[in-house]
Amino acid sequence: MKNQIKYTDEPYEVDLDAARAIKDFLPPPDQLVFKEKTVKITLALSEGSVNFFKAQADKHGLKYQQMIRSLIDKYVSAHTHST
Repeated sequence: MKNQIKYTDEPYEVDLDAARAIKDFLPPPDQLVFKEKTVKITLALSEGSVNFFKAQADKHGLKYQQMIRSLIDKYVSAHTHST
């Protein structure tokens, strides 16, 4: 059985005369995603590590290679700023 929600304090009409336009402050879509320059390498990882990342990627709807890259980037960032 579905319960119906009864709204009691919603405005019945919107006063468009009282509304005002605001300046668009959002960046264009192509500036929302920052694509970093990447370098392709061949890297041998243990089977267990790859299986772990693949399982986690499937679980969270991500790509396992991006997860590995993110992990390495965070490691580098943590150790670069501390020196």
